[in-house]
Amino acid sequence: MAENKLLASIPRSATEEIHIAISEYKGKKYLDMRVFYTTDDGINWNPTKKGVTFTPDKLDEVKSAIEEAQKELEAQEE
Repeated sequence: MAENKLLASIPRSATEEIHIAISEYKGKKYLDMRVFYTTDDGINWNPTKKGVTFTPDKLDEVKSAIEEAQKELEAQEE
């Protein structure tokens, strides 16, 4: 089994993080965004069922949606 390539780790709380990674399953690569948790002060992080996996052909749609959300949220701050 191939190792996941961690791209970002975003703290959610003292015991949870969102990991954004490139994962591989059955020889195909995917973008995986998943909540991980720790019970030992961050020494080990374990995946939860909370998350979503995207195939490469969906990345443009995901990127566009995130950019649109960023524009709307920044406009609200002004």
